[in-house]
Parts: sequence; structure tokens; C-alpha cells
Amino acid sequence: MLEILYEDNHLIAVNKMAGDLVQGDQTGDEPLVEKVKTYIKKKYNKPGAVFLGVIHRLDRPTSGVVLFARTSKFLARMNQQFKERKTDKIYWAIVSPSISPPTITLTHWLKRNPKMNKSFAHDREINESKKAILHYKKIKNLDHYAVLEITLETGRHHQIRSQLTHIGFPIKGDLKYGAKRSNPDSSIDLHARSLTIDHPTTKERVCITAPPPAKPEWSFALSD
Repeated sequence: MLEILYEDNHLIAVNKMAGDLVQGDQTGDEPLVEKVKTYIKKKYNKPGAVFLGVIHRLDRPTSGVVLFARTSKFLARMNQQFKERKTDKIYWAIVSPSISPPTITLTHWLKRNPKMNKSFAHDREINESKKAILHYKKIKNLDHYAVLEITLETGRHHQIRSQLTHIGFPIKGDLKYGAKRSNPDSSIDLHARSLTIDHPTTKERVCITAPPPAKPEWSFALSD
């Protein structure tokens, strides 16, 4: 069941479930883009093929806001906006152990290993590495974990996962990046909480927010 977060004639945003692919891959599993196309085709009774452009992606085990373009013109405009870093992205993550200090900026250089589908963070620039910057603040302490709110200055492959692991605080459930145990549903507790854009037609600033997964971990994390 799709959770639609925002929809107009130009754009549509959904709350991606952990485990969903944004685009198809070698697994052959139905990707989110095809599910949204089916939703549009049925809702608007559209004959023929439905255009839907993928503007950005989330890792398969991650949940949260994913935005699509409903026309090629608006796909190009949104791609440019992302390229020029005119969007604001906020992520929530549950990390282990409880992290300190409560607010910090992390700057590393990430080098991607395509064969492992993994990025490694380094404290200084090395050959073929890319600079990665994020900011986090701790929004809640749990018994054995902490909940972080993260903003990105750069958008590198597995950036949040790699940088947090590098400083010793892997995301809960993220075996690939050093978590001690997996989550039962194979998800990781990284959630794309919000995406703020300049609407390509109205030019107004639009903030799209996604509720976190309905799981005990997030209920405990966000309860007062």
C-alpha cells in the first residue's frame, strides 16, 4: 500500500518502505517507481504508458521521502535543483551506542568500492575519494541507543552509513556497516524524514515530511 505524501500535476512524493527498491535491479523485484506508475494509471484512468522520472534514490533498507517527476520537463528542473544543492534533506537515525557529543559536523573523504557496494570514510583525502560533510544533533537518548537528526551538505554513496560507522556509531540493523545484529525485517533504522524543495512552477518552498515506520524501535525513540 503506497503512502502518498505529496501530489500535484508535476510531482509526486511517497513514503518509501524499507526493503523497497526505488528503481529496478538484477533481483527483478518490482521497484517503487513501477508501483507509483500503477497508482497514477489507475487513479487518473490513463491510457498507455505513464511517465515517471526518478529524481533521487534511497538505499533499499532505508525508509522515507522519495520524490518523482510526472513530466520530463519537471524531471530536468528537479535534477538541476538537486545538482545545485538547493534542496534540504533531513534524516533520522537510531545509532548504537548512545552518541556524544550531542551536536557535531563530520567531514570525511569517502572512497567507494563498487565490488562490495560499500563506501569507506577516511580522515584525509586519498586517491579517488570525495569530500563528504554532514551535521547531526542528538534528539533523544534511549537505554542503549541514541536518535539523531542529520542534515547533509553533500550526497555521497552510503554517506550517512559510512561516516557514522567511521566514528564508531553504526546505524541500528546495518550489518553492512558494522551493526552487531540485524533487524528482523532486514531494514536499517535510517529514515529520510523530510525533503524541502523549490516547487518548479510556483517557486514556493515546499517541505515534504514522512512519518517513520510503525515499528517499536521508532515508537520508543519518538515517545515523550
